Amino acid sequence: MKYMLLMNNMTRSDVYAGVSGWQQQDIDAHIEFMKSVTSSLRQSGELLSTEGLEVPDHAVVVRAGKNGEPVTDGVFPEAKEFLAGYWIVEVADAERAYQIAAHASSAPGPGGAPLNMPIEVRRIAPPATVRRVLPGAPLA
Repeated sequence: MKYMLLMNNMTRSDVYAGVSGWQQQDIDAHIEFMKSVTSSLRQSGELLSTEGLEVPDHAVVVRAGKNGEPVTDGVFPEAKEFLAGYWIVEVADAERAYQIAAHASSAPGPGGAPLNMPIEVRRIAPPATVRRVLPGAPLA
């Protein structure tokens, strides 16, 4: 089963008052921890994809306007919570996805204390499910 583990519910204070206020050794430890999570998932064959995302200062919302032309809205500096990054994993069951999320959540912060960040775990819908919900949807 495929799951997406989302580092969301991050706030500006998490980013700007958080990491920007950390000592360099704490930033380095946090980055190394996240690299080790990714590396162990890659070695186990469970990692399908992972990316960190830029802060919302660079985000826009796009909608189709007249004649299908893109209409953009944003940037949204007032966003209270946002998605910071994600992992897509393929694991045997939900329990394994929860274990991975809990491990990632415990990334070290200042002084090495676990951050216990919220990680949302969502199963990726199988193509047959998507086709039932959206008739005519292409197979993934």
